[in-house]
Amino acid sequence: MRAERQALLDDRSLTGAALREALVAAHDRWLQRLLGEPGEGVALVAVGSAGRRELSPGSDLDLVLVHSEGRDPAEVGALADAVWYPVWDAGVGLDHAVRTVAQAVAVAREDLKAALGLLDARHVAGDAALSAQLVAATRAAWRDRARTRLPALRESGLERARAHGEVAFLLEPDLKEARGGLRDVHALQALAVAQVADPPGEQVRAAAGVLLDVRGELHRRTARAGRRPADRLLLQEQDAVAAALGVEDADALMVAVSSAARTIAYATDTTWRRALPPAPPRRLLGRRRGPDRRPLADDVVAQDGEVVLARDADPASDPVLPLRVAQAAAWAGLPVSPGTLDRLAQQCPPVPVPWPRPALDAFVGLLAAGAPAVPVVEALDHAGLLAPLLPEWDHVRSRPQRNSYHRFTVDRHLLEAAAGAAALTRRVARPDLLLLGALLHDIGKGLPGDHTEVGVRLLAGIGPRLGLDAADTAVLVQLCRHHLLLPDVATRRDLDDPATARAVADAVGDADALDLLHALTEADSLATGPAAWSAWKAQLVAGLVRRTHALLAGRPLPPPPPLQDWQSELVATGRFGLAAREDEVTVVAPDRPGLLALSAGVCALHRLDVRSAWTSQAGDLAVTVLRVAPRFGALPDWAVVRDDLRRAVDGELPLRAVLAERERAYDRPGPLPAAPPAVRLVDDASEASTVVEVRAADALGVLHRITAALADCGLDVRTAHVSTLGADVVDAFYVVGPDGAPLGDPALRARVEREVLAVLS
Repeated sequence: MRAERQALLDDRSLTGAALREALVAAHDRWLQRLLGEPGEGVALVAVGSAGRRELSPGSDLDLVLVHSEGRDPAEVGALADAVWYPVWDAGVGLDHAVRTVAQAVAVAREDLKAALGLLDARHVAGDAALSAQLVAATRAAWRDRARTRLPALRESGLERARAHGEVAFLLEPDLKEARGGLRDVHALQALAVAQVADPPGEQVRAAAGVLLDVRGELHRRTARAGRRPADRLLLQEQDAVAAALGVEDADALMVAVSSAARTIAYATDTTWRRALPPAPPRRLLGRRRGPDRRPLADDVVAQDGEVVLARDADPASDPVLPLRVAQAAAWAGLPVSPGTLDRLAQQCPPVPVPWPRPALDAFVGLLAAGAPAVPVVEALDHAGLLAPLLPEWDHVRSRPQRNSYHRFTVDRHLLEAAAGAAALTRRVARPDLLLLGALLHDIGKGLPGDHTEVGVRLLAGIGPRLGLDAADTAVLVQLCRHHLLLPDVATRRDLDDPATARAVADAVGDADALDLLHALTEADSLATGPAAWSAWKAQLVAGLVRRTHALLAGRPLPPPPPLQDWQSELVATGRFGLAAREDEVTVVAPDRPGLLALSAGVCALHRLDVRSAWTSQAGDLAVTVLRVAPRFGALPDWAVVRDDLRRAVDGELPLRAVLAERERAYDRPGPLPAAPPAVRLVDDASEASTVVEVRAADALGVLHRITAALADCGLDVRTAHVSTLGADVVDAFYVVGPDGAPLGDPALRARVEREVLAVLS
């Protein structure tokens, strides 16, 4: 069997359903030969993926040897050994059991996972009548106990969603466990067996087929590489899986995966609402009353846990009704009835252009609901109601962002940003523009060209269509144009340099726009992922905003913070020293070239990432202040760090060699092929320094290598600002040449670029 299985995996013409069917047929023939002709009272039954005929190259075989009460236990045991041992010897994963029908039913009554597996039981070999008896008994037991088993099944699905997220919106989804994945399809099938819902329809079956096809090629790749089968579709696997399935590219593959998962997730939500409806309220005397219809908005009511239309609503004469329904649903925290969505899609006329004020108010009100608006907008999109309102949404729907810095597809990122912005509306003068800006700031993604410039052009047309006047449209355009300005400047520029705040003030224009941009930055960053926002970055952005506000108001900029007492005491010793308070490290040492590089290298040796650094002079001493964060674990023993730095300064610690060895030990492939490093010299960011911007793959000791190269060029690094974005670092170094001035010599500038690129290659 091992050779036959390998031949199937090597046959590249077999993909998708054809590969699954070939694997099932090959395993069935093999198992039938192993069991032979056991006679009446013994049957081999496949459950789980084998029972569903969904075997992939990495699937285990889930088998039950069923026997009647009258068969000799020793004989049954020998038959089991005749099957189990060859399967193990062939290297195929096996989950096995030997049971009577009564025993199988008893186990299924207590074990939800076992019960779900048996619902997919399929006869493979032996006594077909006994297999049929097992199938009938386990399904009858499932139906009999549906009232108690279905809540547990529902909770297991919710727990999976909490643990694994959603297939449709994640960049590296778990195709099986995440919401909208294959486990949800199995749950829908279990609901159908319980006779509380119809079997999954054609759309859901087709969507499941897409996920099975992708999972099959993912398993095939891991099997060929000798790795354990995985259901998480990592970024580095997506191109190869797309090519194997004949899909245009990884982006097209992930759009298909996202669309399929959306279909499954929507069917899951609507089916569960029907299968486990909320109990109707009781009257005081204990009698149940009819449907409770609670008004939510004009022509919109809540009934049985869903939002529906009032009896006398007339969708054909009310183009704003879909938005009013959506706003009411979001504010009530209820889903919109599928029937209501269908009726709105079929009967409502398009919203006039420009939108009437009630339409814009309802749309902004929907976004202002925050997180509850996300599933409502998703439902509108599923029903085909969102694209007529925002045709540009077609370009971002299910659009992956192939960067580990991001968590979500573009459309889900925009919804999450708008939901986050809803919590920040009290900080701005125009909450409506903040919400619209958060929803639309990345609307240019998915179209050719720079997404910001494309978005600016699109928003110039979207604003008037939504009913915004020219001034409000201009603000929306500015939010899109500058949505990356604050985090870029705060993490890559010296906040104490007056030129930094001046550049931001020139870009934003006034204090109200600055507040809008500040709130958008926070909402956008939180929606991007954990690497995009932190207390450190929030502090930097807030400091930049304070300085810019002061400049816009004509107030003097705050001076650079002085050394704290504990730092001044360290300087007063007049000799080498290192002290730390939480994440701030101060190094005092006799001034010498490359001191920052040595400090950064020793930090890297102790698994510390340097987030920022600045240097100053105190007589013959150099004072270096670094903000650090542990790459993992806790902060180190600072006495050990101090001793290692002293040895490095004295030349007793071969820092470059030790770091190189440590880098080799920790080397691992990144999620994406690394782009080549880039170095850029910027002259207009400071009046007193030249800024050297470096973008490169993150690695242990990368800051040490860069700063050492700058020192080798004879440059003095005044401040350094370090950002880690996903798998990349984006660093900025304020440097002066040997003459203490910005870099003007073309030969020196070329050497700096050449030397830094060399140490990063």
